[in-house]
Amino acid sequence: MERETVAGLAQRLVQFELREAAQNTLSRYMDLCDVPRAEFHWADMAALFTAEAVWEGIGPEYTGKFGQLKGRDAILSMLADYLPPSLHFTHNVHLLGNGRIAVSDNTATGEWIMQQLSAFETGGRELISARLSVDFEYAEGSARISHFRTEKLFTADLAATPVNA
Repeated sequence: MERETVAGLAQRLVQFELREAAQNTLSRYMDLCDVPRAEFHWADMAALFTAEAVWEGIGPEYTGKFGQLKGRDAILSMLADYLPPSLHFTHNVHLLGNGRIAVSDNTATGEWIMQQLSAFETGGRELISARLSVDFEYAEGSARISHFRTEKLFTADLAATPVNA
């Protein structure tokens, strides 16, 4: 086994830090999308995206529903339709599976399977599984989302009455 150079170790450390920053950014995004929440942290959400970010629904179920939004302001405007103070969700939680993240220079691309459990103000409840494909840019010690893609893979209505253990 060859002895690794300091430069090689430094490069591996940078790649590790970028993967961790990308994971932390996506985890924070999911956390901010959970409801109930006393108040929505718009500045925190805005900080997760680049100014020119793209957020889009892909696949047969999400292309028409979400389309493609360009720019941080358009993304925040769409999220405002779903998150507090909007009453769209009474409860909403995201469960993020292990992802794969590839890094290159100051960018990263990752893919995750996400489950979303939701209860709506209108009374319905559902489980959704979606594939998330997310590109990140790394600057000033943080990874910011530059392109977020979500594709619905599975959905199921849930019973309206909670099950007591």
